Amino acid sequence: MGLHTTVPGIARIGADRELKRAVEGYWAGRISQAELEQVAATLRRTGWQELTEAGLDSIPVGTFSYYDQMLDTAVLLGALPPRVAGIADPLDRYFAAARGDDGVTPLEMTKWFDTNYHYLVPEIGADTVFVLDASKVLDELAEATAQGVPARPVVIGPITFLALSKAADVDGPAPLTRLDDLLPLYEQLLSQLAAAGAEWVQIDEPVLVTDSHEGLAEAAERVYTRLGALTDRPKLLVQTYFGDAGASLAALGRTGVEAVGVDLVYGSADTVAAAGLGDKLVVAGVVDGRNIWRTDLDAALATLTGLREHVGELAVSTSCSTLHVPYTLAGEDELDPALRGWLAFAAEKFDEVAALSRALVNGRDDQAAAFDAAREALASRAGDPRTHVAAVRERLQALTEADRTRTDAAARREAQRTALNLPELPTTTIGSFPQTGDIRRARQQLRTGEIDQEAYRTQMEAEIAAVIALQEQIGLDVLVHGEPERNDMVQYFAEQLTGFFATANGWVQSYGSRCVRPPILYGDVSRPTPMTVGWITHAQSLTDKQVKGMLTGPVTILAWSFVRDDQPLGETADQVALAIRDETVDLERAGVGIIQVDEPALRELLPLQSADRTDYLTWAVGAFRLSTSGIADQTQIHTHLCYSEFGDVIGAIADLDADVTSIEAARSHMEVLDDLNAIGFANEVGPGVYDIHSPRIPDAAEMTSLLREALAAVPAERVWVNPDCGLKTRTTEQVTEALTAMVDAAKAVRA
Repeated sequence: MGLHTTVPGIARIGADRELKRAVEGYWAGRISQAELEQVAATLRRTGWQELTEAGLDSIPVGTFSYYDQMLDTAVLLGALPPRVAGIADPLDRYFAAARGDDGVTPLEMTKWFDTNYHYLVPEIGADTVFVLDASKVLDELAEATAQGVPARPVVIGPITFLALSKAADVDGPAPLTRLDDLLPLYEQLLSQLAAAGAEWVQIDEPVLVTDSHEGLAEAAERVYTRLGALTDRPKLLVQTYFGDAGASLAALGRTGVEAVGVDLVYGSADTVAAAGLGDKLVVAGVVDGRNIWRTDLDAALATLTGLREHVGELAVSTSCSTLHVPYTLAGEDELDPALRGWLAFAAEKFDEVAALSRALVNGRDDQAAAFDAAREALASRAGDPRTHVAAVRERLQALTEADRTRTDAAARREAQRTALNLPELPTTTIGSFPQTGDIRRARQQLRTGEIDQEAYRTQMEAEIAAVIALQEQIGLDVLVHGEPERNDMVQYFAEQLTGFFATANGWVQSYGSRCVRPPILYGDVSRPTPMTVGWITHAQSLTDKQVKGMLTGPVTILAWSFVRDDQPLGETADQVALAIRDETVDLERAGVGIIQVDEPALRELLPLQSADRTDYLTWAVGAFRLSTSGIADQTQIHTHLCYSEFGDVIGAIADLDADVTSIEAARSHMEVLDDLNAIGFANEVGPGVYDIHSPRIPDAAEMTSLLREALAAVPAERVWVNPDCGLKTRTTEQVTEALTAMVDAAKAVRA
C-alpha cells in the first residue's frame, strides 16, 4: 500500500447528522443497539468510499466514534473510571462515562487543544490498571479491508492520552508518570494490528506541538525509539497537528519510526526542513483541515517542492482531521456565488490534496484547471469590497483606551446593589431554556414559508411568556427570556451582522451528539439594527424581576465561526466587539439593568505555545472590554465561561472586569475558585452547582454541598447560584426539577 495522498482523519457525524439522530434515538429507546451499529457501519463505509473516489491511497480507519476519540482510547487502554465498571453492557458503560446516568457522574469535558471540539477527560490514578481492548480498531480494520479499502488504523498516542488526562485524585500523581506502564499495551496493539494485516499505523501525538508539559520532546524520543525498535509491527506514522512540533520533530527523526505527519498551515516548513528527517516519509499537511478557505495551490506546491530535498519521501495531506469542517459544499446553493467560490469544505479539501499530490509528481500543468480555479478564487476574494469597508475601519482607528475602560469595580458594585436590590446568593440561569420540538418546528416553518414573520414572533413571545412564568414559579431571582428565537448563540448574531454568511448544512461536531453550524466571517463587521432589544424588553414587560439581556461576546463569536484569515484576528475581534457594544448600549437605553456577554471560548483560542499567549490575551480581553464599556455603573455586566481548563487564563478572566462571572465548576468540584482566589479576584462569581450536559439531575442536598464548597472559598456577598451552562439541550421536565432543587439549595444555605 502506498502512502502518498491522505488525510489524518475524517468527520463521523454524517453529512446529514445521521449519527446524532441515531445516538439520541438509542438513548431515548427508539432504536436498538443493532440499528445504531448499522447506521455507524453505513457512515464508515460512505466515508472511506469518498476518500477512495477522491484519489487518496491511504485511508484512515478507527477514527469513527460514537461520542469521542479520547473516550475511545480510554476504552482501548482499559482506563474507564471505576464508577462505571458495574454497567454490564459495554456500549451503555461507554455512554455512562460520557454523559452520566442516574447513578453515575460523567467524566469532565474540555476543549480539544484550541478548537471548538470538546473531549472527555480520562481519570488516571496511581492504581489504574491498564488492560488492552483492541476490539474496536481491529473490527474497523477488518471491516475496511473486507471492503477493499487501503486501511491505515489510527489511535491516539500514549503521550497525548496521558498529557490530556487528569489525576483521579486531587493529590495523585500526574498521569504522564504512568507512561512506562502504558507502553506495553501499545506494543501489544502494534503486534495485533500487524497480525491483522495493517501495513501502516498512525499514532496521533498532537500534544507535541504544545509546551504544556516539560520534557515532551524527550518523552517522544524515548517512546518512539522503543516502539520503533519493535520487529513485530506495522510501519509507524507519528502524526502531529495544530501547530509547529518544534524540538519534537528532531527527536522523532532520531527514532526508528518510518513517517512523521506535520501541520504546515499552522506550523513551519523551516522547522521540518531543519529537523533531520532525511530518512523519513513526511506527511505534509498543506491543506487547512480546520478552516474553510480554498487553498492557495501555488503556495502549497511551492512549500512541498521546497521540502523535497530535506526529507526522505513526501506525502500530501490536510493539516489535521477534517472533523473540524463541514462535509461538502454540495447543496449550499443559497450561498453568495462569489463567497461559495472562496470555500473548500472536506470533500473539496480531499480534491485539493489529490491535485497537489499529482502536481508534485507530474508537474503543475497536470492539474492546470485546479490551479487556475484556485487563483481565480483568491483574486475574487482579495478584491471584494465587502472585505474592506471604510466606515468600519475608520471607527476602529478612532478608538482610545477610554473606550475599553469602566469605573472602579467597587464603586460599580455599590451602584448595582442599590439599583438591583437582589437577595444574598441570588439565583439565576445562564441563558437558554430547552429548545422544544414546537420551537424547532416554528423555525422550520418560518424558513419554508409556512408561517410569516409575524406568526413566528407571536409563537416565540408565547414561549418567552411560558419561560418567565416557569422561572417565577420556581422562585429564581434574576430571570432570562430563554432564547427561543435563537438557533445558536453565535449563528443568531452572525445572521444579523454584516460580514457573515450562514450555511444551509455546514454542520460540525462540537461534542457527542451536539452539532453546530458555524457561520462564515468573511468581511468587515457591523451591526445594522438592534438584534435582541425587542425580545428582552418583551420579557421584561411580563415580570417585576430583573431579566438579563443575553449576548455572545466577540471572542466566542470568532472562535465558533470560520474566521477570515486575511487580517490579524485581533482586528476582526474589535470589529465584532463594536457591534456588541452598540447592542449593550441599546439594551441599557431600553431599561435593561443586567446584561450578560458570554465568553465561553476565551480559553479555547489560547495559543498552544506560551510565547504567543500574551498577545492573544491582550487583544481578547481588550475586545471584551470594548464591548462592555459603553454603559453606566449601575448596569451590571455578567459573563459566562464553561468547559475549559481555566488555569491558563485565570488572570485574563479577572482582567475582563465583568461584574459577575458565572463559570463551570460542578464536574471539577469548585476547583476554579481556588485559582481565582490565588490571583486576588474580587468581583462576584457564579460557580455552577450542577452539570447540564448530563441527563443526571443532582438533588438539593448535592447542590447544597457544592454551594457550601463555594462559600468556603468566596464570601457569600460575592456568590451567585446558577447551573454550569445554558439549558437548551435538556427537557422542560429536567430543567424544572433541577432548578427547583437549585433554588432549594440556595434557600438552605441562606438559612
